[in-house]
Amino acid sequence: MTSPIRPRHDLSPAEIDDVENALYDHTRQAIGRTDARGIGFVIEDETGRTIGVAAGFSWGGICDLKQMWIDEACRGHGYGRALLTAFINEASRRDVRRIWVATHDFQAPGFYEKAGFKRMAAFDGWPEGHSNVVLCKTLTTV
Repeated sequence: MTSPIRPRHDLSPAEIDDVENALYDHTRQAIGRTDARGIGFVIEDETGRTIGVAAGFSWGGICDLKQMWIDEACRGHGYGRALLTAFINEASRRDVRRIWVATHDFQAPGFYEKAGFKRMAAFDGWPEGHSNVVLCKTLTTV
């Protein structure tokens, strides 16, 4: 190996996007699917400030819900449910079979379970003292 490895802990969002695109190109070639598309919904307050987001992507018959967030002051008013419902409905329109989401035990596994997501795995110690929970909602059966 001739290229030295050096620490670089400040990759920009554009650089990370470039890596994601390279990974997608490789995967697309490996399985022949070219249908990756982003899915995103936001809720804004009356001033235009974002108070909630649901974002992810669909590809190869699945959806990955990557970010789900509601401003702490706005929680408990149904915004999360509305965003999740919009996300699920869009996935269904795209003929997605399954939606996957990962959350931590101190975040929202119960929220997703109430929406019909099934707990598929829990990884203890991620982060230490807690677990990372992976859930899946099946929209259609094969």
